[in-house]
Amino acid sequence: MKKEFLRYWCSLSLLLTLLLAACGGGGGDNGEQPTKQPLVTPTVPQTATTEPVTSCPARLKEVRTCLTPYTLRQVYGVQSLIDKGYTGKGQTVVLIESFGSPTIKEDTDAFSKTFGLPPADIEVISPLNVPEKDPHNDKYGWMQETTLDVQIVHSIAPEAKIVILVSPVAETQGTFGLPEYRQLEQYILDHKLGNIVSQSWGASELTLQDKAARDELNKWDALLKKGALEHHITYLSSSGDSGATDYIDQESTRLGDKPTTVFSASNPWGLAVGGTTVLPKKSGGYTERAWNGSGGGFSSIFALPEYQKKLPAQVQQMLQNRRGVPDVSANADPATGLAYYLKGNWSMAGGTSASAPLWAGLIAIANQMAGKPLGFINPALYQLATTPAYNQCFHDITTGDNTNREADVEGYPAVQGWDPVTGLGTPNAEKLLPELIKIQHA
Repeated sequence: MKKEFLRYWCSLSLLLTLLLAACGGGGGDNGEQPTKQPLVTPTVPQTATTEPVTSCPARLKEVRTCLTPYTLRQVYGVQSLIDKGYTGKGQTVVLIESFGSPTIKEDTDAFSKTFGLPPADIEVISPLNVPEKDPHNDKYGWMQETTLDVQIVHSIAPEAKIVILVSPVAETQGTFGLPEYRQLEQYILDHKLGNIVSQSWGASELTLQDKAARDELNKWDALLKKGALEHHITYLSSSGDSGATDYIDQESTRLGDKPTTVFSASNPWGLAVGGTTVLPKKSGGYTERAWNGSGGGFSSIFALPEYQKKLPAQVQQMLQNRRGVPDVSANADPATGLAYYLKGNWSMAGGTSASAPLWAGLIAIANQMAGKPLGFINPALYQLATTPAYNQCFHDITTGDNTNREADVEGYPAVQGWDPVTGLGTPNAEKLLPELIKIQHA
C-alpha cells in the first residue's frame, strides 16, 4: 500500500546496496454478454517478442530475487495461459489512485519495451471537480503507487485495457479521501468503465471508529454491494503492509498496540489480497512463505460473510463472527518484487499494493476465458477451497507469520488452509481460473 511503500523502499534500498556491493554490481470488459461455452477460445496470442526476458535490468540485474513479468507469470501459472492467447484482451481494469502519474505512459512504454510486452492501453480520467488536498505532500509516493499498479497489471494481462481513475485528494487515514474515492466508484458504475477494480490503498480500522466513519463506511458497503451483485464487478483490495496491526493516527506515524485490519480490504464485497515472499530455489522454481508485513486479521466493523462460514470449525473459533482478512495472497515482499520503471529509474515493487493488481490481472484473464465478467467471486473461491481441486488451484502457504515486532503486536501464523495472513493462499492460475469459471457457471 502507498502509505507504507516508502518506508519499505528505504529498507530495500539498503538491502540492494549491500547485495550489489557483494556481487560487484553497481516494481474492461464493458459487460460482455454470456457465452454458451464455459471457456472462450482466444485468437492467436499477441505478443511483442517470443524470447522471454528472465533477467532484471540495470542495477537490479544482480539481485537474485528480482522478478521480471515472465518470471512472475511463471511463479503463478500464468505463462501457459498467455501462450494460449489468454492475455486479458477485451477486458478493462480500473485503478483508483490519488494524483496519478504525469509520466505513466512514457514510463510504461519503456517498461514494455524492456520486457518484450505489447504497448499498454492506458486511459487516465480525472472526473472530480474538487480542490486538491495533499496534506502529507506525497505526490511522488502516489506516482510510485500508480506506476507499479499499472505495470503489474500489464505484466499479468498484457492486452487488458487499464483505466486510471484519479482523485485530487490523497487518501490517508480515517475518512480523509474516502468520500472522493466513493465518487470515483460511483463514476465507474455510471459510465460502465469496467468489471475489475483494483484498490491499492487502505485506512486502518483503528481510525474508523466514530459515527462519521461508520456512516461513510455504510455508504461504501451499499455501493460495493451494488457494484458486485448488480454490475458484476470484481473488487480487489490490498490487505495492508503493517502485519497484524496498523496505524492509529491520521499521519500514519503511530502504530496501534492491538490487532486490526484495514478498509476497504475488510469490506466483504471485495477480494482482500494479502502478501507473500517469493524466493528462487537453487534447484529451480520458486518457494513462498508469508510476508511479515502482510495485513491480516479480523474486522471490528464488518461481520462474518456467508462465504467464510464454509471454513472449518477451528477457523470459525478464530473468526468469532467477524470478517476475516485476507481472502487470497500473492507476492508482496519489496525485496522479492517485480522490477518496475519510473522516470528513468528501476525499482522493485512491494507491499500488498503489488499483490492486489496482480490478482486484478488474473481476473482480466479469467473474464476473457469465460466470455463474461465473473463479478463477485468470493463465494466461488471459498466453495472451491472445500473441494479436492483446492491443492491444485492454490499454493497453500504454511510458513511465516505477520507479527508486527515494531508495535509488539502478535500476529498469526500461516497454516494449512485459510489463515489470517495469506488467506486461501496464492494462485496456480492455469488450474484455478478454469475451476473458478466452472463454479461461477454452475
